[in-house]
Amino acid sequence: MAISLASLSKPTSKPVIATVLGEAGVGKTTFAATFPNPVIVPIEDGLQALDGQDIAAFPLINSSNELMEVLESLATQEHDFKTVVFDSVTRLNEIFEREVVESDPKRPKSINQAMGGYGAGHSAVAQKHREFRDLCGALRDRFNMNVVFIAHADTETLELPDQDPFQRYTIRMNKRSVSAYVDNVDLVGLLRLKTFTTGDGDRKRAVADGTVELVTYPHPSGVSKNRFGINKALNVPFGENPLKEFIKSLNV
Repeated sequence: MAISLASLSKPTSKPVIATVLGEAGVGKTTFAATFPNPVIVPIEDGLQALDGQDIAAFPLINSSNELMEVLESLATQEHDFKTVVFDSVTRLNEIFEREVVESDPKRPKSINQAMGGYGAGHSAVAQKHREFRDLCGALRDRFNMNVVFIAHADTETLELPDQDPFQRYTIRMNKRSVSAYVDNVDLVGLLRLKTFTTGDGDRKRAVADGTVELVTYPHPSGVSKNRFGINKALNVPFGENPLKEFIKSLNV
């Protein structure tokens, strides 16, 4: 198709592709379940948080082949799900690493030695993540589904040329794979307990009142971003989704 001024169009609202990361137990799965009519793809055994809720879930995924079967069923079989939640891509990374190691005829002991070493194994895993992300994009673009990736958080030290080194939260996987869930998504949210410090000097300690907040704007404390103009941390009451105020596709 030839591209010309006749092909111009106005931006339209689409379902969201989001990554939600946080430490264990902060409520990532519970929060993801507040997206419209979700179906959970459990890649780790974490559905206990949804006990008693009327939430659909596939069987536990243990391989790339099983994951492809899930994607194919969502793309080819009739259903009324509006959101698919992958819980978690951190565990999926472990599966991808295992499969890359097992596919190497030299039988390496770790992903660092796979495919001759020098980062080749990690590059192969990153390619698997990119292909998976692209297939999830098709669920959004062709079948109007929101896509939510759940990830476990880890810390990394950034050493920028114009600033002192500092630590921030990121996704717990090799840096080459992180970009699949950060660069080409609509929102990256850091789910965390709101904490305060009390005391003076060496007696300072962190305390929390149980309030959970979602950080989705660029912030030095972690990888976070959004395309919806959100510029503040959002409180996340149990069973509620504060993103509905900003994202049209969540109000269905």
